Amino acid sequence: MVNSQVEKDTVSVVLDRHADSGGHTHFKMWSISFRRMILDAVRCGGSARFKHSDAGPDSTAEWKLNSRHQSQRSEYGSKVSGSDKLSDLLRLPENSDEDEAEWVRRKEDALERLKFVTKLLQSSEADGVLQGAKEVRILTRDDPEARTTLAMLGAIPPLIALLDSDDSSSLIAALYALLNLAIGNDSNKAAIVKAGAVHKMLNCIESSNCFAKPAVIEAIVANFLGLSALDANKPIIGSSGAIPLLLKVLKDLDKTNSPQAIQDSLRALYNLSISSINIFQIIETDLVPFIISKLGDMEVSDRILSILSNIVPIAEGRKAISVVPDVFPILVDVLNWTDSPGCQEKASYILMVMAHKSYADRQAMLETGIVSSLLELTLLGSTLAQKRASRLLECLRVDKGKNVSQNLGDVNATLSAPQPSTYLSHQLKNAMGDENSMISEEKKAVNQLVQQSLQNNMKKIVKRANLPPDFVPSDNLKSLTSSSTSKSLPF
Repeated sequence: MVNSQVEKDTVSVVLDRHADSGGHTHFKMWSISFRRMILDAVRCGGSARFKHSDAGPDSTAEWKLNSRHQSQRSEYGSKVSGSDKLSDLLRLPENSDEDEAEWVRRKEDALERLKFVTKLLQSSEADGVLQGAKEVRILTRDDPEARTTLAMLGAIPPLIALLDSDDSSSLIAALYALLNLAIGNDSNKAAIVKAGAVHKMLNCIESSNCFAKPAVIEAIVANFLGLSALDANKPIIGSSGAIPLLLKVLKDLDKTNSPQAIQDSLRALYNLSISSINIFQIIETDLVPFIISKLGDMEVSDRILSILSNIVPIAEGRKAISVVPDVFPILVDVLNWTDSPGCQEKASYILMVMAHKSYADRQAMLETGIVSSLLELTLLGSTLAQKRASRLLECLRVDKGKNVSQNLGDVNATLSAPQPSTYLSHQLKNAMGDENSMISEEKKAVNQLVQQSLQNNMKKIVKRANLPPDFVPSDNLKSLTSSSTSKSLPF
């Protein structure tokens, strides 16, 4: 009954519209197709299937209606399928409670395991203590919460007591357990040092049987490296006598230490040098001349220069550096390491501080020909290296100017005598000639550096522009720069 009523209403609408349209055939055919689609939708409860027809306008209109109705049906279908998500949401609180219960259960199991491991460490049986140390090493390798919990349960004291063992396996297990407990945990670092671990490690490393075990040495040095990362531990470790032993490992005179132990010892010495209190313990050893002699090895040079940078602000540290033979030629050579800007920055800082504090050091630097290296660094170095090189040049220039004025003053005083001799006049001319030749040599050096800087910049520009290599006008550039002076360009 409803369908027939809809059909009649639709027909009436179509007939009325047809009467108003003036009898256009195209609109009539479109209305008939529209009526069929509505009837199919009402009778079947869904959209009509798309049917191919030979009629052009009729098929086009029918395709548009079918496409629109298909999209509406797909939207309706998505809403129906969305009812499954509603059921999931209704079940969500129940699942969340189950997940939370599972999480709590796992936490309880983990806590029980940590308690069991702590009981093993506190047991009187050696095998149980060894097993507990191995378990601590495994559990704390990648778990920060386990490190904190085990320390709260009291795992640190029995591990430190295990350092008195003569068994290398027990020593290694205890050392690496302490090492893992201290990773990323400043509280544990402080607790380990406070419990006396440093002195026990030193006693162990001084014993003859330990030095026959490179693995034990490596573990002890690794602990010193980790513990010295905490600022509060630096003075304690430095005053305990660890610096000479770390230096002994670094030198490796008997060639028994592993490369990892040597690297860790140098890094630990750097950590200790950050504290100014430890500088006096450092300069009492031969660490400074030893590490200066190793400059040139790119694997350790940056760390060595960092240690020297921590030593040079103290007067005793500067003296310990300046007395090393050939120290200034070595440091000036570092200024020419164009592929290591970090080393250039640190070396320029060391030289800048020493030149600012000592006249004798400034004279020693000038004798090494440092000016040309500094000029090159001001043009081609990093921003920080350029600033430090400029300050160092200014310091050397002022000192050099004072010397020149003093020499000229002495000559003038001699000339103002009542009876000047021809010998003194000849000496004055020679002094002025030497000064002019020195200035001309400096100008030549500056011009040469400017040429090099321009050539390097031109190569960079050509490289960025992806031009052929033969495009670089090296000959023309040389001719231009060779004739240029310090005056401004005419444009």
